Amino acid sequence: MKQKSFSGLRFLRRRHHLKRYRQIISVLTKNGFGLLLAQLGVYRHVFWRRRPQAAEAEASAAARLSLGARLRRSCEQLGPTFVKIGQILSTRPDMLSPQVTGELEKLQDAVHPFSYAEVCQVIREEVGDEPGQLFASFAREPLAAASLSQVHKARLQSGQEVAVKVQRPNIQAQVAVDLEILRDLVHFIVHHTRYAERYDLVGMVSELEESLQRELDFTREGEHADRFRKNLAAVEKAAVPDIYWVYTTPRVLTMALVSGLRVTNRQALEDAGINGSELGIRLARVLIRQVLQDGFYHADPHPGNLSIQPDGTIVFLDLGMVGQLSRARQKTLSRMFVGIATQDSHQVVMAVADLGTMQQRSSLRRFEQEVDKLLEHYLSLPINELDVGDVLAHIFQLAYRYRVTIPGEMTMIAKMLITLQGVLDQLDPSLNLLTIMKPMASRLMWRAETIEDFGHGLQRGVFEYGELLRQTPSFLLNMQRKLEDDDYNLQLGIKGMDKLQKQLDRTTNRLSFSIILLAVSMIIAGIIIGTSFSAGSSSAINLINDLALRVGLGVAGVILIGLIISMFRSRRS
Repeated sequence: MKQKSFSGLRFLRRRHHLKRYRQIISVLTKNGFGLLLAQLGVYRHVFWRRRPQAAEAEASAAARLSLGARLRRSCEQLGPTFVKIGQILSTRPDMLSPQVTGELEKLQDAVHPFSYAEVCQVIREEVGDEPGQLFASFAREPLAAASLSQVHKARLQSGQEVAVKVQRPNIQAQVAVDLEILRDLVHFIVHHTRYAERYDLVGMVSELEESLQRELDFTREGEHADRFRKNLAAVEKAAVPDIYWVYTTPRVLTMALVSGLRVTNRQALEDAGINGSELGIRLARVLIRQVLQDGFYHADPHPGNLSIQPDGTIVFLDLGMVGQLSRARQKTLSRMFVGIATQDSHQVVMAVADLGTMQQRSSLRRFEQEVDKLLEHYLSLPINELDVGDVLAHIFQLAYRYRVTIPGEMTMIAKMLITLQGVLDQLDPSLNLLTIMKPMASRLMWRAETIEDFGHGLQRGVFEYGELLRQTPSFLLNMQRKLEDDDYNLQLGIKGMDKLQKQLDRTTNRLSFSIILLAVSMIIAGIIIGTSFSAGSSSAINLINDLALRVGLGVAGVILIGLIISMFRSRRS
């Protein structure tokens, strides 16, 4: 256990935040977390006495609520920063139970709007003029107010109707203070309990901080919209609102105002001639394409963030919460989805191990057995009861139990899939996301690399092998010098060493053969690729390429024959 004075000193350095510290601790106490805070010794450092008595009086009533409900109430009472933190935590089913994440999903983002005078001040500071001068019209009352911002309807001088998102005044300073306090509390827990050994609380706070910073920079959301628009160009009837960059800054975002049908209003969709089942399939395919093909996806596709146009076009709104995946992780995730659909627990576990960081590989077999039982249970359910996002969340929970650290972006995908399945259920209860995504995942899993991708991979492999060969002599020379300098004299006498040495010789020969064969294959592949790139060139170049290929094959043949002869001689001896 580390020094207990650490956290006390940290608290004393934050004396200017003491009022907010006490407010946070009081709210947590009111909601039944007093025993935990007392065990941690928090009261000594913040209140200099045992407990805040006024808060303690309310704790007994809160204690009858579930843990998730008490956490939700705490976030709501602590204001915008903690509401947003609770919403982010609701996307971590790997770390929190379904009961807790389910309660955190109920967090209401709606708060009291700030005044029109404050709206004008923010726009003036950011864009340089009053709303009345910048826009042909600007509504004084907001369309909606949330924890970090509120949205006003306006009209440009061109007549285009827009939605202007204005950041709440002083919210950045408030978030910064709350995050600083949260870091202090986490460091306090790290230095006073062993709870943090299993849960990476420091990493979690860093992740929360990055997420909040992204959401507080509205230019990020504008860039997301532009990127989505580019990716959706080849997709029929899918769009995002246009961004008006002249009126967009880190604290003000101006986009085209989109009006349409709610995706959950089946009657209105039917009246417009839109088939709910077909709409659900298109929505699922667009989002799965974003995840597995584009590597850039909308992470919160709840009904409020989707607008359906009369012609059936799906418009994605609120692009602040997005996820990104590398090409390698896209393929690994495709393997996992196919493994889930085919009940291939080994493939699923290997994919999880590739996606995360496994601390104890010895437990891999037990982990696979647990996943197999889980898949057997889920795949025995009726198809309309199978939720692939829920399956993924439970797999990540198992992974956490077996000390596999899963990146936050993976759990965000699980949460997104759960949300998407909920939308599909409202459009057509017979729709199942796993059924829709399986053929897409299979196709993308085996997606062929382009010649350029293969060439880059080959070049990287040749370079790495070259580096290994280049460094080996220096490594052996340094080892020899160390042995000579330290005058090591180690003699071992092991019974049966001669037999073991012969077996090692044969194994080494086989390994050498494999390495040489791999190198030869890479050389030949490189020559073939080079030849393919020069197709259509002059006859002289083609002749040189043909000669290079023949010489390469000849040299490779000589090396292989020499190695085989050496192996036979070694076997006879």
